Amino acid sequence: MSAGLEAARRALGATDAWLVGGAMRDRLLGRECTDHDIVVPGDPEGAARAIAAAAGRAVSFALSEEFGSWRVAARDGSWHVDVDPLRAATVEEDLRLRDFTVNAIAEPLAGGAPLDPLGGMEDLRAGCLRAAGPASFELDPLRVLRLVRIHCELGLLADERTLELAGAQAAALRGVSGERVFIELRRIVASASPRAGLELASRIGALEAVLPELERLRGVEQSRFHHADVYGHTLEVLDRTVELSAPGGPVLPGAEKAIGAHLGAVTGLLAEPLADGLTRGEALRWGALLHDAAKPQTRDRLEDGRVTFMGHDRAGAVLARDVLERLRASERMRRHVAGLVLHHLRLGFLVHQPQPLARRTVYAYLRACEPVGADVTLLSVADRMATRGERSEDAIAAHLELAEGMLGDALSWRSEGPPAALLRGDELALELGLDAGPLLGRLLEALSEAGYTGEVSTRGQAVEYARRLLAEEPAARRGA
Repeated sequence: MSAGLEAARRALGATDAWLVGGAMRDRLLGRECTDHDIVVPGDPEGAARAIAAAAGRAVSFALSEEFGSWRVAARDGSWHVDVDPLRAATVEEDLRLRDFTVNAIAEPLAGGAPLDPLGGMEDLRAGCLRAAGPASFELDPLRVLRLVRIHCELGLLADERTLELAGAQAAALRGVSGERVFIELRRIVASASPRAGLELASRIGALEAVLPELERLRGVEQSRFHHADVYGHTLEVLDRTVELSAPGGPVLPGAEKAIGAHLGAVTGLLAEPLADGLTRGEALRWGALLHDAAKPQTRDRLEDGRVTFMGHDRAGAVLARDVLERLRASERMRRHVAGLVLHHLRLGFLVHQPQPLARRTVYAYLRACEPVGADVTLLSVADRMATRGERSEDAIAAHLELAEGMLGDALSWRSEGPPAALLRGDELALELGLDAGPLLGRLLEALSEAGYTGEVSTRGQAVEYARRLLAEEPAARRGA
């Protein structure tokens, strides 16, 4: 039992309070739960404050003025308890207003047998997800997406009637706030089976309502170097990124050498928290979902019949930001995913250069991709592995060989930081008699590059290198 539930029992055990919802469901499934929902017939604010007092180091605050909900949370974030008022005259009637039968089970905090008016416990045993009533999705269209999320997280299968009811209300998801939609979507995408979730969402019409950019990829045919349309390819890239964060380590079948050589660092990278409650590995899945989202608007066929998508990386970065802004994702999440989309082709462009790559080329790649150099290198591997058209075996082999070295460089760049010039801007300005401005910035960047490639290693060498560059600088550009 979590500390939050213990505190709630101490504070409200002598009152007519009930444990309800997902916490009850998860307890019956034997799943650990640190988030609990409680309903009280009286004052939720007073109940929340009583729980906070019983818990000690906890805070209480209003969660929803519209619904009168309050939250009690541990100061260390280890648990929280949401307290809601009954939405009907009795607990039984309240349960009938809930989304699914498996979430319509209540247990008195004072102790006693669960209350299960809709047969939710039997549905749990059967692995069935059934709407609590015919108006369940009308009461809150977000429940359509919640159906998909519960399927992904718990493996419960909705019956046909529930799917029909959900499909009838799927279009109403367009009127649900982006924040609420994103809460469900990010859990679907972060689940163990996001592809199954997205395909279920598509089947009932929810995907068209919340991520129409993905539905528009259906039937968009590609060049002979691809084996699937853009929609199928996108889901395969998503599958590959899921494999990167699978239990046991980030190794893609077929790419063990390229990624396995950096296993520890890649594991740490993907597990690192990024934004919006997501890790970098989970954000990488969003990069996979949106990396080709601009292909429909950039598709062209040349005179010789070749299909192209020129500029879909740049257009896609703008589109990715727009999608995540619509979902009210954080600025950090928007910037990160847009960076993944913008640079997802960059490593592939280097495959045809002489190998091993010149250090200047490596520097240019890492500087351009900063701060997602390691992440986007992994995305490019997933993308390449999911592209199995004409001559794909040779193309995949070449890409993986290049990715192995670049991934090591990108991880080192990330852990050690970008190379710094051997002297500060003001020091270089004094040495060369320059004012602050674009020219000084270009020289500092050139010194950073030269330090990375090993062309300069001391302060004196750096000054002389900068003098040579300055002498070669066209007079017309010195003031630019």
